[in-house]
Amino acid sequence: MSYKTSLIKMAIKLTPNVMIVWVANIILKGIAELSDFSFDLDARTAYVQATLVGEAEAIEVWLEDFAVVSDEGAYKFIIHRAQSNRPWLNNLLSRIVGKAWQIPDIPQFAPHIGLVAELLKTASPEQDDN
Repeated sequence: MSYKTSLIKMAIKLTPNVMIVWVANIILKGIAELSDFSFDLDARTAYVQATLVGEAEAIEVWLEDFAVVSDEGAYKFIIHRAQSNRPWLNNLLSRIVGKAWQIPDIPQFAPHIGLVAELLKTASPEQDDN
């Protein structure tokens, strides 16, 4: 693991969830209100709880075992497990789980994709086969 990757992982771990929720709510104003958030880079888990404007109940989403993999010079994003407290969202998530989605080659992002791939590399080699 590179020095940069270690530093970024530490910064992610030290960023308070309260700050993430506060910034997200500024960005999502008029669309949704984020009420809970957690992200564990080492365990490859993420949780989001948000209430859409005009809705009474919060939507919850859990992601597990996600990664960026390198495939012949291209990079792909994959989520191995995802669920929600809403049936319609579970149906949507079931269509994307387990599929490797190619990350577009964006010139402004190109110098950083290797670092992102290192941060989000798969935990075990057999996951690269998808």
